[in-house]
Amino acid sequence: MDPRITPQTSKEKELIALLYTRPEAAAKLSISLRNLDEQIAVGNLPVCRIGRSVRIRPSALEFLIEANETRLTPKRRAAIRGNRK
Repeated sequence: MDPRITPQTSKEKELIALLYTRPEAAAKLSISLRNLDEQIAVGNLPVCRIGRSVRIRPSALEFLIEANETRLTPKRRAAIRGNRK
């Protein structure tokens, strides 16, 4: 698709709507644009480069969230409880 042509069909609009811009992705994650760019630079967030534009799939955001999830182990949970006393 020629980038100078505005999408006309609903299918073309749907395909473009599937990808987030950098500011949209940062807003979805509630992080700064700078933090998002750092995640992209170190390879933690895969992106689609279309010409000079950078687009991000929703599944890439889910991947980043899952990769950064932390779970409390029983040992860590006990350490936290011990610090509260």
